[in-house]
Amino acid sequence: MLVFHKERLVFLSVPKTGTTAYETALRDRADIVISDPPELKHAPVYRYNRFFRPMFEKVCHTEMETLAVMRDPISWLGSWYRYRRRPFMQGNPNSTHDVSFDDFVAAYLKGEKPGFANVGSQAKFLEPRPNGVRVTHLFRYEDQPALVRFLEARLGTRIETARENVSPTMDLVLSPSVEARLRRKCAEEFALYDSIG
Repeated sequence: MLVFHKERLVFLSVPKTGTTAYETALRDRADIVISDPPELKHAPVYRYNRFFRPMFEKVCHTEMETLAVMRDPISWLGSWYRYRRRPFMQGNPNSTHDVSFDDFVAAYLKGEKPGFANVGSQAKFLEPRPNGVRVTHLFRYEDQPALVRFLEARLGTRIETARENVSPTMDLVLSPSVEARLRRKCAEEFALYDSIG
């Protein structure tokens, strides 16, 4: 999570959406950088609303806007699958070394997810709160130029990012039947992604 107080902007860090690269590029420009622990670095909207928003409003008398990035839901799951397939994960219960991508996604769709497929939900991370707190500016991961243009204009600085925390490269294709189940059971993920202008 990055906080730019003067610009009234909080950059929420949705996992597996490239935010570590922006954290590195903008850490010297940000007023607050939360890079650890993961529960705070990756604070979803509900945690931001409960803990961070009141701090800004009560202590700083400031209402902040929020920014987040969302990845295509299949690509996002693919990134998690590849991330948990890194060499040092071999033998770890959360490893995907012995699991096909189809089996990973099928496990993700279960009510009781096994550890290797328990990766959360972008829609849940970004879910608006009953008090009206929501992500003010939502960008597609696949449209980095739009995100960079927004940040450069808002922060008045040039941004150069390098790839960081990158998962191993591999071709991943879902079978039509598993993809159909994913689109049906996780319709809110696809609807939110499709709504991004």
